[in-house]
Amino acid sequence: MKAKDSPTAWYGAMTPLERKTFWASFGGWTLNSIDFFLLIFAMPAIVVALDLDRREAAHVASATLIASAIGGWIAGIAADRYGRVKVLQVTILWFAVFGLLCAFVQEYWQLMACRILMALGLGGEWAVGAILIGEVVHAKDRGKAVGGMQSGWAVGWAIAALIAIFVLPKMRPDVSWRILLALGILPALLIFFIRRYIEEPKIFLDTQKKLRGKKNREWDFLKIFSPDMLKTTVMTTLLAAGTHGGYYTSAWLLDYLSSYRRITEMGTGRYIASIIGGAFVGYLVSAYLNDRIGRRPTFMLFAVGSAISVYVIVWLAANDHGVMFWGFMLCMFASGTFSGIGPTLTEHFPTHLRGSGQSFAYNGGRLLAAGIPTLLTFLSSRDSFNRIIDMIAISAYALVFLIAWFMRETNGKKLTPSN
Repeated sequence: MKAKDSPTAWYGAMTPLERKTFWASFGGWTLNSIDFFLLIFAMPAIVVALDLDRREAAHVASATLIASAIGGWIAGIAADRYGRVKVLQVTILWFAVFGLLCAFVQEYWQLMACRILMALGLGGEWAVGAILIGEVVHAKDRGKAVGGMQSGWAVGWAIAALIAIFVLPKMRPDVSWRILLALGILPALLIFFIRRYIEEPKIFLDTQKKLRGKKNREWDFLKIFSPDMLKTTVMTTLLAAGTHGGYYTSAWLLDYLSSYRRITEMGTGRYIASIIGGAFVGYLVSAYLNDRIGRRPTFMLFAVGSAISVYVIVWLAANDHGVMFWGFMLCMFASGTFSGIGPTLTEHFPTHLRGSGQSFAYNGGRLLAAGIPTLLTFLSSRDSFNRIIDMIAISAYALVFLIAWFMRETNGKKLTPSN
């Protein structure tokens, strides 16, 4: 392999500003993940401390998901109007502050309110960070850079797991969860780095200059539903819906195996390390392939791999011996599918609508997929759970495959200022 084709050559070719922008976006997404998973690990203690029932805990999780999607779209719209860097700082500060407030709640409704407010910032951070790095790096390396940023989710997951391991067993349950959630203020420190080193992308500034002299409000976010943009908006939203739907189904499957099948291997530290490692590998391998073979083939490859992994786990490997390997494979393929979402959405929307379009497609897809856990519960009461979860997962990844098949390839597309 030539040096210029190595998986890490793109990073060495970056300018100092590109590297700083990459690490700012990566750091924001990693901290986002830490906050998300700290709540997951703290939730059993929260349920006991606040005397929540299973339904109330589920409502908090659902409300967080919905608010995150809404926050993502709002942040994308604001990023088109006020700037990527400015809005990125606001979203990070927003979820850091409300993450800290979650540590002081005393009852269910306080927790619900703080989580909803925090989630508005959580959803916005990915949308703006992915756009920012996508507009700054070279076209030939966009997939690797944005996919590399996406791997911060696995890194944050691992950090949160380590924090939980050291905090939860060594402190009183009524105190430990508050300490975990109080760590949500840490992302605020990233703002100092962003303010000092990160600049607005030149393509965004050039677009703003051209639009200031126009009176027809070219930045109007509703233009993503105009006749010339509607097909792009629908296709990208369905792509995100399939990706999220498959991921949610995969997560539900692994939880089912752990909670109801009582597969003991799934409660071990090495299994958790395995699935986090699978996610990390998937993000990076997919990121490289997105630039090497293209967005469309990579989506199709990882969709097929995800569907096969679900099928094998459901029907062939749901035991202590097979679940370690196939759990790794499922997390690798399911997580890797996400690496191409950022660069693909960035390349499908014009600069003046990129924030609005990219954030709507990603978060609209997330909302469309949000009903899958409820659908699984409803259908499994009428048929075999194995058959239902297999059918829904394969349907979701079939949607990813079909949308990728019909979408135009944008690998290497050079972004230009809007006229």
